[in-house]
Amino acid sequence: MPIELNHTIVHARDNRESAEFFADLLGLDITQEWGPFIAVALSNGVTLDFATIPAGSITPQHYAFLVSEPEFDAAYEKIRTRGLAHWADPRQKRPGEFNTHDGGRGVYFLDPAGHPMELLTVPYGGRPQA
Repeated sequence: MPIELNHTIVHARDNRESAEFFADLLGLDITQEWGPFIAVALSNGVTLDFATIPAGSITPQHYAFLVSEPEFDAAYEKIRTRGLAHWADPRQKRPGEFNTHDGGRGVYFLDPAGHPMELLTVPYGGRPQA
């Protein structure tokens, strides 16, 4: 059996708020709620299991998601219309923009818990040659 990432736990101040923010932004579904977790499934079968943890205990973690051009368009429109702070770079030096690295597009923003999120349409290094 090949080794695959199955799920990861994403710390949140409010697991429902963070799960709904993420699911809505990317047009995904909340797939499970059990114990302290609210899971959002990605298209490759991996789930992000959002868990509420005590205030002050969240260490920001970076999460990057490879999306299609139409998915980027839809998510970026939501980012803009909601007035979410976003940047073309991880150091937040280019506010209100997206980047065009490797012939695609990318954007950085924060989720409700302060995790730096990234959407990109082309993996770093470009598309693999066929």
